[in-house]
Amino acid sequence: MTQTPGLPELLPALPELVLVLGAMVLLLAGVFRRRETSGGIESAAILLLIVAGAIVVWLPSGTLVTFGGSFVLDSFARFMKLLALTGSAAAILMSFDYLIRENQQRFEFPVLILLSTAGMMILISAGDLIALYLGLELMSLALYVVAGGILVTGNLRGTPLVNAGLLGLGTLIASLVGTKAVIDSDDAALVRGFQGSGAAR
Repeated sequence: MTQTPGLPELLPALPELVLVLGAMVLLLAGVFRRRETSGGIESAAILLLIVAGAIVVWLPSGTLVTFGGSFVLDSFARFMKLLALTGSAAAILMSFDYLIRENQQRFEFPVLILLSTAGMMILISAGDLIALYLGLELMSLALYVVAGGILVTGNLRGTPLVNAGLLGLGTLIASLVGTKAVIDSDDAALVRGFQGSGAAR
């Protein structure tokens, strides 16, 4: 019989839960206000990041493990989480003037940054591949939406030759730098097979 995780089992993941639940509350607040401008959502998002950082510092010291070893919180994870929270708060702060200047103030931007930060924090504490995959997907999906909202202007015309050139450039860069496909579930199974992790079966 499966049991619902209690509060002591959820304690190591409390900062992530605060970020996700806070992002949902801010999303609902932005939707029901029915205004295009973000107003105080950015300030509330920064406050939420500060609260999550305080919770990371407040959690008991030592190594905390939950969800059957899928989620590990140690001193290095704490440091990396505080770094991710600081970077996200700085990104929201630096975007104030730019979004006003470009008339792109939308309440979704800080909410997506919060969800992406929660994904980063899950990724930092991942103890197995499924937790790694969940954190990576939450982080990257939110950042894809943020990147899709950026308006890039230029004087290139969309001819087939230019499109093919940009596609080729993107392919070359992806092959040199690599993509996240190695971490996808089917490729992760292949990597684990090469490591001999299923040899005990």
